[in-house]
Amino acid sequence: MQKAIIIGATSGLGKGLARRLADEDYNVGITGRRTELLDELRSENPNLFYAQTFDITDINKIVEKLEILTSQLGGLDLLIICSGIGDQNEELNYEIEKRTIETNVIGFTCVANWAFNYFENQKNGHLVAISSVGGLRGNRITPSYNATKAYQINYLEGLRQKANKIKSQIFVTDVRPGFVATAMAKGKGLF
Repeated sequence: MQKAIIIGATSGLGKGLARRLADEDYNVGITGRRTELLDELRSENPNLFYAQTFDITDINKIVEKLEILTSQLGGLDLLIICSGIGDQNEELNYEIEKRTIETNVIGFTCVANWAFNYFENQKNGHLVAISSVGGLRGNRITPSYNATKAYQINYLEGLRQKANKIKSQIFVTDVRPGFVATAMAKGKGLF
């Protein structure tokens, strides 16, 4: 049975992917900040879902929680990073920019780094991250969101190059959706 961890499975794309993987008979480790939402998802299929609550910005807990989940799953084949934030910030409020960077750059890097090292040690694995088409261009309303997604795109490209250089069976996939009808997509009339 394949084993996967989804970072950010409490809502949106992460929650949908968790359900899809369970339907495909994966054992799925689910993570997020909101325990009650993880418990709700886990109750849908308690034999396939394993939960660990943590905030991706709490880099002191990430490795510990990922190692617990990996142990509960009995290994790891696939890790998907769906955790991310992006708020409109026309006033350029620094606190909004800082939160976005802490989540989409610092937390993202901590998880991606751990996953790549785990897969390198194991000699195989698949790291998937949901970046964004927004990473290809700047945006006056969401400057840090677009910039952090550009960082993710480039970081993942570097990991792909590293996997190729060491001739491993590590696969790195960058998924760049446009607007997706989730709670994070803000703005009147987007859909």
